[in-house]
Amino acid sequence: MSSPNLVGLLPAELEDLAVELGASRYRGRQLATWIYRKGVVDLDAMTDLAKEFRTALAERAEVALPDVERVTPSQDGSRKLVFRLQDGARISAVLMPDDDRITLCLSTQVGCGFACTFCLTGTMGLERNLTAGEIVGQLMVANRMLEGEARRVTHLVFMGMGEPLANYDALVTSLRILTDVKLGIGYSPRRITVSTVGLVKGIERLGGENLKVNLAISLHAADDETRNKLMPVNRSWNVEALMAAIRTYPLAPRQRVFFEYVLLAGVNDSPEAAGRLARLLRGVRAKVNLIPFNDWEGAEWSRPPIARILAFQAVLLDAGITTTVRWSKGEDIGAACGQLREPILA
Repeated sequence: MSSPNLVGLLPAELEDLAVELGASRYRGRQLATWIYRKGVVDLDAMTDLAKEFRTALAERAEVALPDVERVTPSQDGSRKLVFRLQDGARISAVLMPDDDRITLCLSTQVGCGFACTFCLTGTMGLERNLTAGEIVGQLMVANRMLEGEARRVTHLVFMGMGEPLANYDALVTSLRILTDVKLGIGYSPRRITVSTVGLVKGIERLGGENLKVNLAISLHAADDETRNKLMPVNRSWNVEALMAAIRTYPLAPRQRVFFEYVLLAGVNDSPEAAGRLARLLRGVRAKVNLIPFNDWEGAEWSRPPIARILAFQAVLLDAGITTTVRWSKGEDIGAACGQLREPILA
């Protein structure tokens, strides 16, 4: 049985551990600073901690990050990071540069159990949840990679492999570590976006955590008939139930809910479908990201022509809804939206 990983423990839990080992809570705060603020995972390098304390830590726990199995660069500057976890499972994360902004797309599960029909990741099924340490570790490794370029991840999106709200406890723990400005990694919640296929209970719980992170909804259809075909989750929580949860999600001033909408030719891309979406979002502080379908081998869908994509966008813009067409980065390396899939085990 492997030792517990200090990466993924809340700063308060590191303080508790320090006390258990006979040290002061202050030593736990120093430990959190080394790991999360400085990104150091070698206990011997934590020079202001007593040697006896470091020895006791090493006997009790480990400080481990996921191993990078490979990095695949894209022509657009994105990089797909494939991590190999301690049990041999593999997950992906994607680094996406855009001027001064570098966004990291994180995974929360090995595979995904929600089987959205247009998503390659959904064909894997669900192997297991990630730990908070495996989630936070993806960011720590990415920032280490960027150190040599004097850069750092600026924005985080939980849109990689898996459904974040189906791994709720590890998600919330990782968000608390990421947003803790004193002893955690210190990201602004406004720079973090959590995406969901529409787990209503999870949205309601997340809204009560006072985390203030952005919420993104994988919507893809504004009517139940179409959404049932695309997303089995809609049979558990239909569009009406989903929108009711969204309307109660607490938003800061100028904060909006993001709606992800993959455009599939002949399925959900008509002007009528755009009109339904505009009516559904009336009164919601919303931004719509239209994502032209990213093809993968064996997919039954195709991308609409550009004219049809722009016509769909125009309907929403005319209705006063902020709408962008998001041409996914990393499509040439299988790292675009809906393309992440890795062999589950070595």
